[in-house]
Amino acid sequence: MTETATSPSPYASDVPSGSFVVELTEFSGPLDLLLTLIREEQVDIYDIPIARVAEQFLLRIRTLQLNEAADYLEMAARLLRIKALMLLPRGDGAESWEDPRAELVRRLLEYQQMREVVDVLEKAGEERRSRFARAYLPQSAAPAEAPLALSLSELLAAVDRILRTTKAPAVHDVIARSVDVPGAITTIRALLALRARAMWTDIVTKDAEPWVVLSTLLGLLEMAKLGECKVQQPRPFANVEITSDPASEAA
Repeated sequence: MTETATSPSPYASDVPSGSFVVELTEFSGPLDLLLTLIREEQVDIYDIPIARVAEQFLLRIRTLQLNEAADYLEMAARLLRIKALMLLPRGDGAESWEDPRAELVRRLLEYQQMREVVDVLEKAGEERRSRFARAYLPQSAAPAEAPLALSLSELLAAVDRILRTTKAPAVHDVIARSVDVPGAITTIRALLALRARAMWTDIVTKDAEPWVVLSTLLGLLEMAKLGECKVQQPRPFANVEITSDPASEAA
C-alpha cells in the first residue's frame, strides 16, 4: 500500500481537494472496491443491498488498514447515509419517493463502462506487443511500390531539366612542354654578358609559364655547379641575386 498526498481520486468527485488520498495496487479507488464487492456478492447493481454491501465495505477497509484514507472513508459514510435513508418511512407520497441509491448506481455504471473500455484497450495493447516487436512492420502491411506512371516524353523532359540545372564540368587541356635547360642557360649567359649582376625577376617574369621557371632554375643550378655564376638570396623569400664569376670569365 502506498500513501501519497495528491489530488483526490478521479472516482471520488465529492472528496475535498486537500484530502489524504490512498492508492492501492488492488483497487483504483473506492468505486473500484465497491464494484468488486458487488461482483463478489453477485448482486444486481440496480438493486444493491446497501446493508450487506456497506458491511463488507467497512470490513474490507479494516482489512486493508484504510482507516485514514479520506476517499474510502467518504464512500463508507455515503453507504451508511444511504442505508439510513432507506430505513426512514416513506410516508404517504410513496409514489414520488426517490431511491437514495440512484446516484450511487449511476456513478457505478459510469465507472464500470470506463473500466470495460480500459480493459479492452489494455488487452489490445498486450496482443499487439506480443504479436509484433516495436517499430516492426509486417510484410503484408508494407506499402506496395507504385509503378512509374510516366511517358517517354515526360521522362526525357525531366532529364533535360536536370541537365540544364547542373553545371558543366571544368575541362582542362594539358599540353606537355619539355623543359629547355640549354635554352635557359643561353639566356642567362647572354644577360650576364651585358651586366655583371642580375636578379631572378630580370630573367623570369611574373606571368612566366611553369616550364620556363623550372628551366631557368635548373639552368642556374647547372651554371653554379660549373662555376659560371654565383646564386645568393640575402633572406627568405627575397629576390635571388645572380652574379657572374670573374674566374670563369678569365678562363
